[in-house]
Amino acid sequence: NDPSTAVTLCTGQMMPMVGLGTWKSAPGQVGLVVAVLTALNCGYRHIDCAAAYGNEQEVGEALAVWISPGKVRLREEVFVTSKLWNTKHDPEDVEQACRTTLTHLGEEMMPRRADGTICYSDVHYKDTWRAMEALVDQGLVKAIGLSNFNAKQVDDIISVARHKPAVNQVECHPYLSQTDLLQHCRSVVTAYSPLGSRDRPWASPDQPNLLEDPRLEDIAHRYQKTPAQVVLRWHIQRGVVCIPKSVTPSRIQQNLEVLDFCLSPDDMKLMESMNRNERLIKVWRDSNHPYFPFHDPY
Repeated sequence: NDPSTAVTLCTGQMMPMVGLGTWKSAPGQVGLVVAVLTALNCGYRHIDCAAAYGNEQEVGEALAVWISPGKVRLREEVFVTSKLWNTKHDPEDVEQACRTTLTHLGEEMMPRRADGTICYSDVHYKDTWRAMEALVDQGLVKAIGLSNFNAKQVDDIISVARHKPAVNQVECHPYLSQTDLLQHCRSVVTAYSPLGSRDRPWASPDQPNLLEDPRLEDIAHRYQKTPAQVVLRWHIQRGVVCIPKSVTPSRIQQNLEVLDFCLSPDDMKLMESMNRNERLIKVWRDSNHPYFPFHDPY
């Protein structure tokens, strides 16, 4: 990967600054395979997925097509991120969950009690981290990181880690700029929902749409870019990796066309001033299990 479009993790791996997000891309859809192939053919070299999304197999099918025999492409060219779901935090489950991800199998990510509530794990995340470190030792993964961890939880992990967290993936966009958390983290931060996506079932009609914010539209007009491209450029200039999700070929292409312009210092400040500390993504939480990570405000 071009160093100018990637960040170097503490492990030495290069992580492209813009990736394709696959959250809410339904499993079993041919559209997701096509979307991943479209992204790879456009030049994306970073795909973000998770076992809990239930669509790792489709991502794997797309990668298999892209590097199929006769094509001069290597799997090593693509940085793939996946995640360990909460119910697999028991150290005894970590390696098998990783191997399941590596073979693109599906499994129940959210087992429920008789009353319908989710059976969250009460394993402390420091114990889970030690088991994840063994994945690095065995060569099953190249880097390990965190998701939805706040500053205190990040420090908890660093205090016991042999392999430091390479990434912390959290919700981040101009309405939730996460400035304090960015300054605190000693690793790369990845923004999920980097465009302040409103495609979520619990959205109410009166919630603001970031991409329709007049201040953002004005900046986009001046740079002759789309509001989405301006937001992605804002992330990049802050050093934040971003993984916008789309299954629309034209938008997949547009989301990668953010390396040919720079926002001025004044426009970066204007973007920062849009912060509302407003979380748009619902993160599952069970008050009975204090070890379940959740990135409350810093």
